Parts: sequence; structure tokens; C-alpha cells
Amino acid sequence: MATGFHGVGAAVAALSSSPSNSFDSKKLLCSPRRSFPVRKGASFVADRSDGSVNLDLNPKARRAQQLIVNAVANKADSSPASSSSKPGHELLLFEALREGLEEEMDRDPRVCVMGEDVGHYGGSYKVTRGLAEKFGDLRVLDTPIAENSFTGMGIGAAMTGLRPVVEGMNMGFLLLAFNQISNNCGMLHYTSGGQFTIPIVIRGPGGVGRQLGAEHSQRLESYFQSIPGIQMVACSTPYNAKGLMKAAIRSENPVILFEHVLLYNLKERIPDEDYICNLEEAEMVRPGEHVTILTYSRMRYHVMQAAKTLVNKGYDPEVIDIRSLKPFDLHTIGNSVKKTHRVLIVEECMRTGGIGASLTAAITENFHDYLDTPIMCLSSQDVPTPYAGTLEEWTVVQPAQIVTAVEQLCK
Repeated sequence: MATGFHGVGAAVAALSSSPSNSFDSKKLLCSPRRSFPVRKGASFVADRSDGSVNLDLNPKARRAQQLIVNAVANKADSSPASSSSKPGHELLLFEALREGLEEEMDRDPRVCVMGEDVGHYGGSYKVTRGLAEKFGDLRVLDTPIAENSFTGMGIGAAMTGLRPVVEGMNMGFLLLAFNQISNNCGMLHYTSGGQFTIPIVIRGPGGVGRQLGAEHSQRLESYFQSIPGIQMVACSTPYNAKGLMKAAIRSENPVILFEHVLLYNLKERIPDEDYICNLEEAEMVRPGEHVTILTYSRMRYHVMQAAKTLVNKGYDPEVIDIRSLKPFDLHTIGNSVKKTHRVLIVEECMRTGGIGASLTAAITENFHDYLDTPIMCLSSQDVPTPYAGTLEEWTVVQPAQIVTAVEQLCK
């Protein structure tokens, strides 16, 4: 295995020595305030162009499917004729991830993929489908069921000059690689005195799915956020999924990309031209005046469903998808807090030690004087996720709870 990666590294070194293939790593760094092409007024839909919904393959999860469909705001005109005339191309979220990964593998021969079933099977959610046939078995490497081993191998490959993308079949399985991620991935740049950079992307599906049980419904954001040297981002639309994937691969820092298992079949029209998203920048989803709602990943759609009800009741919520879980974009968040003076955090992470707790602390430390009311945080209950669908829904935040919380904040 090591011999194979050594051969790839030698080939990359030969390419890099050629003037026509020169590479400046400094050009790939994402500055916190650097601007990137961002499309205004994106539409985030969960239906196909023919109007049929494809969010669920499991008949047991009809309630969950109905919830997600209702939570996504569709444009009024979604007919095939109108969508075909718009610029860009339509992709499901998992297809957008694959397109971003494929483009980066085309652009940079140092980018490689490793994980369980990522090769000819195409990954458990088909994010790597077709890549093994195109790039070969050395750049798309199937691994044994040994997360600790192949994550460590990916970190070692990054130290020697490659840019590996490590897929966890489920984010919960990466707990088996926690030692590699915490003691090596996050700290080697510092402990080596800057001799090594670790340009690795660790990605995979997580979150509460369709009756996947407690072990497969983990939200590991809270586990990884305390590791020094790690960046964390969470995608929520096909547009930002592709942009964050490309930016994470180009970053000199180790990046963990969180994908939600229930969002893979969201469809959106994305630009044909190349673009990346800033890894440290939040997204303004809906401007408003009365209350700032901070959220990310799947909860973005629960919030937008609640926003419809709130608008009908006379409230004007401002919705921000924080996207960057570490570090927080306190510039965007702070400007919103200074305008609305009220904050509601909605997350799927656990309440104890979750992203919401860290975000509450950051806002309190930096913008306490601008708050008219205490920060309110809606999180998942601190219980193992039940298998039963009805009980599973009770453990995570629902739109009706968001409406009630906003009404309390705005009294």
C-alpha cells in the first residue's frame, strides 16, 4: 500500500517539476475575508424537474420524507420547460459533491480518494461513482473496514505531498479513527514546527436519518470541534456542497466536511462555470429584522418551513446558515445580531457540548451589549436516537418548536 502511494507521489513530483505544471500552494489558501463568486437568489428544491419527489428509498420513513419535502421552499415555477431554459445544470446534492471531487481530481493529480467501497462500488451514497474507472485504483483506493488504519494512511499521504479525501461510510464510524484525527491530523503541523502541512479532507454522511438507529445517527460536530488545527464545514445545498468540497480540497488545512444523510437527494441548479465557497463564511439565507436564526445542515430547511409560518404571523426572521462550524463567521453573525438584537440557534447536534453551546458562548462574549433578550438554543435531546420513526422525530427540533421559540423571543 505504501509502495503504491510512493509511486503516485513520485509521479506528482515529476509533474510538479515541469514549468507547465508548476503549482503555488499559497494560491489555494482561503482567507477569512476573501471574496468568491457567489450566486444570489439561489433556489433550493427537493423535487425533480418532472415534479416527482425522490427523497426516500425506505417506506418506513414516509413521515421523515414528508417533513423534509415540506421544509424546502420551492420556486413557484418549477416546470420542465422553465427549468431547462435557465443557465447552469441541475444536480442532486450527492452528484454536486461528486462533480466537485472529479473536477479537483482532474485539476490536481495529487488529489486521491480512499475509504470503504469508494472504488468500483461508487461509495455507500454514490458520491464516488465512476471515479475508479476514470482515475484508476491507485487514486480511488478501496480500503478494508479499518477506519483507524486508512485515516492514518490518508494523514501520512497528506504529509508526503498528496491531497487525500477520506470517506467515512458513516460519520459515526470515524470515532474509530478519533486518535488519528485528534493527535495527528489536527496537531502535526504545530508539533512538527511547521515542517508538515496536512491538506486532507475527511467527509461522510451523518445526522439523524430514516430510522438508522442510534449508532448510525451520530452528530460528531461536537466531538471534533475541540480539536486544535481542524476546520469544520457543513453543506446544506448542492451549490454549497460542491463549492465547499472544492475549497476544502484546495485548503492547506485539514477539513472535516459534514454531509447530512437526508439531504443527498436535494436538487438545485448550479452554475456551469468553476466556483468555490469560502470555508469560513456563513450564508445569508433570508434577510430579516426581528430575530436572527442561526442554523446549519438539515435544520436549515426546518427553519425555512417555520419562517413561512412566522411571516404569516407578522414576524420577519433573518435566517443564516453558518456553514463554517469552526471557526464561526462572527462578522456575518455579529452584523445580524447588531440589527435584530435577538438570537435563536437551531441545530440537530446534541444540546450538551454541541455547536449551539459554543456559538452561544461566542456571541455572548463578543456581542452581549447588543442583545435585548437571552440567546435561545433549540437542540436535539441528549438521548440515543430511537429506531422507531415517531420517537426519532421527537428527539430532533421540529418547525413548530421554532415558531414557538421566535414568538417567545419577540414578546
